[in-house]
Amino acid sequence: YNRVVQVGQWQRSDPHWQDAMAFVHSGQLGKIRTVRVFSYQGWCPSIPVKPDEAVPAGVDYDMWLGPAPQRPFNRNRFHFTFRWFWDYAGGLMTDWGVHLLDYALYGMNVTAPNSIMASGGKFGYPDDACETPDLLQTIYTFDDFTVMWDHAIGIDDGAYGRNHGLGFVGENGTLVVDRGGWEVIPEKVNGKARMEAVPLKKAYGEGGLNLHVKNHLECIKSRNRNCNASIEIGAHIAKFSQLGNIAYRTGKKLTWDGKSFHDAEADKYLCKEYRAPWELPKI
Repeated sequence: YNRVVQVGQWQRSDPHWQDAMAFVHSGQLGKIRTVRVFSYQGWCPSIPVKPDEAVPAGVDYDMWLGPAPQRPFNRNRFHFTFRWFWDYAGGLMTDWGVHLLDYALYGMNVTAPNSIMASGGKFGYPDDACETPDLLQTIYTFDDFTVMWDHAIGIDDGAYGRNHGLGFVGENGTLVVDRGGWEVIPEKVNGKARMEAVPLKKAYGEGGLNLHVKNHLECIKSRNRNCNASIEIGAHIAKFSQLGNIAYRTGKKLTWDGKSFHDAEADKYLCKEYRAPWELPKI
C-alpha cells in the first residue's frame, strides 16, 4: 500500500544504544560467546482473579476482540493486563522481548536461530489470573554463540545490578547496555584485565522515544519507508520473540528453518485461527 510505518522499538533511535552497538561491532570485546538479555520487572505485579461482568458502556467489545476468541468480558483481559493472556499477547517475553532481543540480533548481525528451548512457569503467582509465565528462560542457539532470554515479574533483581538490559559476553570483556546507558566490564584472568574498562556512558540527547517519533514524522513527510524501525524489523523481532513462547508452550527443544519447526505441535502456533467473520487479508 506504499504506507510509511514505524514500529515502536524506540531504542533504534536512541543514540547511546547506537554507540553501544558500534562498540560491539568494533571487535574489541573479542569472541562473543553469549548475549544475556533480561527483563525483571518488580513494578509489574500479578493480577488477582476477577469475575466476568457486563461489557462497560461505550465499549465495542466485539471490535476490541477482533479475530480473538469470543469470551465473556473480564477486566483482567482489558487494557494493560491483556498482555498476560495467550489470546491477545505473549507475556513479558513479547512485551519487553521485542525491545531487547531486537538489539541482541542487531548487535550480533543475525536473524534466525538454529534451535530454541525454554523453561519456566507460574512460580511466583501460581493462583493468579495470568496465563503467561511469571518466570521464563529461553536459549536461542546460533552457529557459534547463544542468546539467553531471562524474565520475571514482581522481582527487580536482574543482572549487572539492573532490572533490564543486555550483556554481550566476550572473551575480553562484557558490554552491558540498558535504557540508562552502557559500560564495558573487563574480563580478568589471574587478576589481569584483558581490556580497558569503559565507565558508564549515560543516555544523552532528546531521549530515544522523542527521537523515534521525530524519525517517524520525518519519514512521513519525505515518504521514506526506511524508518529507524521499519515494519520489516518489527515483524521479524515479533516472530523471534514468539519462538521462545512456542518452545515454552510445547516443552520441546525446537529446530527452526526460518519458516517452520517441522513439528506438528509447534507449527500449529505459527498462525492464529481467526474468529469469524474476521480473516487475514490476502494481498
